[in-house]
Amino acid sequence: MTSPTTSSAPVAGARLGNGELRRMVARVLADNPGTDYSPREIAKLLGHSSGAIGNALAALVTGGSAEQTCAAPRRYRANAGTAAVAAVAPTPAAPAAPAAPRRARKTTPAPAASPPAPPAGRGVTGPVTRPSGQLYHPRALAGMADVDVLARMRANEMPVLLYGPPGTGKTALIEAAYPDLLTVQGDADTTVADFVGEYIQTPDGRYEFVHGPLVRAMREGRVLFVDDATLIPPSVLAVVYPAMDGRKEIVIKANSGEVITAAPGFFVVAGHNPGVHGAILSDALSSRFGFQIHVSSDFELATQLGVPANAIRVARNLATRHTKGEIGWAPQLRELLAFKKIADTLGIATAAANLVGTAPEDDRAIVAGVVKSVFGTDYQPLALGTRFT
Repeated sequence: MTSPTTSSAPVAGARLGNGELRRMVARVLADNPGTDYSPREIAKLLGHSSGAIGNALAALVTGGSAEQTCAAPRRYRANAGTAAVAAVAPTPAAPAAPAAPRRARKTTPAPAASPPAPPAGRGVTGPVTRPSGQLYHPRALAGMADVDVLARMRANEMPVLLYGPPGTGKTALIEAAYPDLLTVQGDADTTVADFVGEYIQTPDGRYEFVHGPLVRAMREGRVLFVDDATLIPPSVLAVVYPAMDGRKEIVIKANSGEVITAAPGFFVVAGHNPGVHGAILSDALSSRFGFQIHVSSDFELATQLGVPANAIRVARNLATRHTKGEIGWAPQLRELLAFKKIADTLGIATAAANLVGTAPEDDRAIVAGVVKSVFGTDYQPLALGTRFT
């Protein structure tokens, strides 16, 4: 992807008027026609949370002012209407509250866009195709395929929490088990609006409330995946709790007290990376996920997928050290698959050096020592050398 250009000059963390973030996102797309962006890529450019950026992109697509080019991972591109939204004058302050008096109004759930809940235990015996087209290889859990177990949990309305290091396959399992999911990517900047929605400014200057992924999942009887849930401020994450308990309702205070009732099939699943800085599994959060699964790397699968045996030996060694508390990091399935791709492209030596460089600085010496003991060579992290002539 080429380096993006944009005339937007946001100040990270600055308070924006309603519709301003949407205009800024449209400007990024309009200034870089033909380039596909993920919410996270635009978030890095604008200094706002990827959840808020994702909502703004969804609003642009709904209004016909951008196009979604890929569902998993989500990617977006400008279309003929994007420039018009980008040119809308910014609004410095939030719009006045709607003229109608605040009163609770109940919203009847829309018909489910997909089957409410998969059969309890589908008897999966082979790979499952994820929405992205990639294959997921099920693993054993409670005497059956993991995707079948998660299907049963949904059928019995038992929220699921998957926890483990990044790169072990938590998201892959969730996508394989729940192809109808909607995702909120959590971080410290995630807001209530990232879940329920917010007012946006239309090209003609009006304001309309665009519902977020929590509301859409409730109305359509779909799965809401809260990724990195333990990075989200507890006061923000609490917006989901009423939808998970016996009430199965939420009240959107920002939209005149609108009441949303969950349709059959609505379900919540979350991901937690215990080793990530700032990730805290509070009692309030843990108690709401009655079924919790630890996810570790599948080294047998790595072997089946062609990862070199010496790389897997390194990973197993470091995983053991990590379990004993001797090291804070160990390569997971994601890093092993990257090792294979790099080795296939540039050779084993380059892949081994990259693995050493991937390790956090605090753990790099230990990782380098294990790599040397397995490969027989002292590898240093990749670095540019003298000018190539």
